[in-house]
Amino acid sequence: MRPQPSIRSYRPADRAAVADICVRTALDGGDSRERYPDEELMPSVFAAPYCHLEPELAFVLDDGSGRAVGYVIGTADTQRFVRTFRTKWIPRIAGRYPEPTAEPRTPSEEMIALLYTPERMVLPDLAAYPAHLHIDLLPDWQRRGFGRGLMRTFLAALHDRGVPAVHLGMVTANVAARAFYDRLGFHEIPVPDPGPLTYLGRPTTVDTP
Repeated sequence: MRPQPSIRSYRPADRAAVADICVRTALDGGDSRERYPDEELMPSVFAAPYCHLEPELAFVLDDGSGRAVGYVIGTADTQRFVRTFRTKWIPRIAGRYPEPTAEPRTPSEEMIALLYTPERMVLPDLAAYPAHLHIDLLPDWQRRGFGRGLMRTFLAALHDRGVPAVHLGMVTANVAARAFYDRLGFHEIPVPDPGPLTYLGRPTTVDTP
């Protein structure tokens, strides 16, 4: 019988696969390698810290052979996550990515500057949505219902922990992602001067269509 895909908890052995998914979806939903040649950089900002700091809230889509082809990761408490990001995550990777001492001149330098400013994740307008998440799937696994399954799993995990609501920040230009979130009951959260991002949120009750 052909192995069936399934959603399961993240395992340390998934690290490389999660990093690869991040790299292949990090540029407005597409492959980021041309803009960010160091393939550890984007995962070090947007994927690995969640798997390391809150592995209990990391879930992957397993293709049936043990390989992760999608994930949903996040935190139940953004303010706490920012503190542990600074005190526990940044020291782990500072050797590979030293703290910038000048204004960034390249896209990679801009990303490293973001790495050293985790406080950017804490916005007063998002206080009612204490959790936040990132969800990504490889292209061949998109538009097949797996993203909905990952989201339901993550929302249920938050709800079980008593977290009332969750938010995310998405690149406004990624219209396909916006359509996906709209279908799952997310609504826009007005944030002054959001830059290239749109912030969306919803309750953690698992009532996705």
